[in-house]
Amino acid sequence: MSVTDSVLLRDFDNGVLTLTWNRPEQRNGWNADLEQAYFSALDDAESDDAVRAIVVTGAGKTFCPGVDSSRMDAAAGKPLDLSARRPFHRPLQVRKPMIAAINGACAGVGVVLALQCDIRFAARGIRFATSFARRGLPAERGIAWLLPRLIGPERALDLLMSGRPFDADEALSLGVVSRLSAPDEVVGDAQQYALMLATECSPTAMAVIKHQVHSDLFSDFESSYQRADRALTALAAGPDCREGVDAFLQRRAPQFPALPADFRPDSLLGD
Repeated sequence: MSVTDSVLLRDFDNGVLTLTWNRPEQRNGWNADLEQAYFSALDDAESDDAVRAIVVTGAGKTFCPGVDSSRMDAAAGKPLDLSARRPFHRPLQVRKPMIAAINGACAGVGVVLALQCDIRFAARGIRFATSFARRGLPAERGIAWLLPRLIGPERALDLLMSGRPFDADEALSLGVVSRLSAPDEVVGDAQQYALMLATECSPTAMAVIKHQVHSDLFSDFESSYQRADRALTALAAGPDCREGVDAFLQRRAPQFPALPADFRPDSLLGD
């Protein structure tokens, strides 16, 4: 078994791929091996017709507490070279829905990774913290872009500048997560939600909607409306719409085709 195989577990069932960060002895502290394995798994999932939704979680009792403490200690006080690393926003580019099952402590880069997922389930009683300011670091890896768009600038600044811990209930009230589950049910709940997406929703429509939501953050209403009309015109004439309508009228489960490997939502929308 390779290092990348050992630090990331993959489980596939009925269209849902579950990726589990597997460094429980280090509480799933983030390091280069785990990052490489995770991004490679997302690449594979993108090109795999069978994968329709992705669940991300951590082994043991922790989701991800941030960068591995030994790596953090070795890097402190030295210039940091990120030039050889893949862009950390890779998860945001995945065209398939991603659901985080936050099963335990989530801090630092772990919060960034959770926010990069489309939907977030959290176990009741767990703790979050951005932590960066308390380590003398800036808001890392795009969190200064992501967090204000989810919860607003003032609340984002509170969490980022203070680095204070906050629990799952506050995360729900702020909008950092959208669902709470019992600790022993959070992964299963996320998988059930992913299964619903995988079996009831069009992969092509979901890819387009995900792109619309992200790209429209930078757009005015009229431009967004026009892009939506272009997408509507194209998808209404496609096989997914025909299947969705037929399944509804016939009161049966839909059988949507897989997301084409070369499908680009941006080209459909005219971006």
